[in-house]
Amino acid sequence: MPIFPRFMPTVMTRQIEVLVFRDAQVLDATGPAQVFASANEFSRGSAKEPLYEIFLVAEEAEVTCNSGITLQCRPLADGSPASGIIPDTAIVAGGRGVNIACTRPALIEWVRNRASRVRRMASVCSGAFLLAEAGLLDGRRAVTHWHRCDEFSGRYPQVHLERDPIFLRDGSIWTSAGVTAGIDLALAMVEEDHGRALALAVARELVVFLKRPGGQSQYSAPLKLQAADDRFSDLHAWVSANLAGALTLETLADRAGMSRRSFARHYRQRTGRTPGEAVEIIRLERAQGLLETGTSVASAARKCGFGSPETMRRVFLRRLGVGPKDWQQRFRG
Repeated sequence: MPIFPRFMPTVMTRQIEVLVFRDAQVLDATGPAQVFASANEFSRGSAKEPLYEIFLVAEEAEVTCNSGITLQCRPLADGSPASGIIPDTAIVAGGRGVNIACTRPALIEWVRNRASRVRRMASVCSGAFLLAEAGLLDGRRAVTHWHRCDEFSGRYPQVHLERDPIFLRDGSIWTSAGVTAGIDLALAMVEEDHGRALALAVARELVVFLKRPGGQSQYSAPLKLQAADDRFSDLHAWVSANLAGALTLETLADRAGMSRRSFARHYRQRTGRTPGEAVEIIRLERAQGLLETGTSVASAARKCGFGSPETMRRVFLRRLGVGPKDWQQRFRG
């Protein structure tokens, strides 16, 4: 058993409510809940009351998540627990069922009601859709799972969506990216409530970063270049097979059978990127894979056509927020 450091909290018990719904992502709810529960474990023996009370809340007493796991919840209609503790933080889970959840008046009303009462309102992953549907994110900065960013922006153009942060805070509203980002968000809340020492102890116990390097773009599929008509699919395949070569605009245009000017214009229209950006992304994706399989940084830079390890390092930092060595240490199989 680990020896837990002792922490002397100076505040009363804070109530954490986590809203779930049918086909929610179970880790969106249980990840943050475990962070707060672990904080309680570290304070046991040094505090008369737990730091946090955690409740799962739903329209029904039992909710089946998209994993098939059924969660026991406190129904919305029950209000606050008998202890009388005022809710401090409300967190909305995400998951496959969020689109249907956004059509449920009771859930929308609960979100609005809690936002008017709690100190912090938060979402995990696509739970941001529920916050936006309730009007809580209008004019605010927010983040959601990278895979649903385009959908979110189309549905809620009034929200200032940021695609890369693991989580962010705009006033009393916190939003986080996909799934495990809810753990990052909860750790930040524990740090805000009780300091870095406790948050770091919890992170170590859970074997996660207290503040992980990089943004969620490092986990998204980097190669999103192909338009629906697949006009440049053959070119992309050729580029992938010739990364070590000099992939200039003239070379790419010749390969595509177009003039440089026409190629640059049509490519940008169909992919949303310049040819140079596309080549860089394809090289980056290949380098990630090589590093994950144990290839050295220098060898990966040479094989992918970056020219030098330093050039590759700058691309990693700019696009992923971490350097090649850090990437290899974290993701090497």
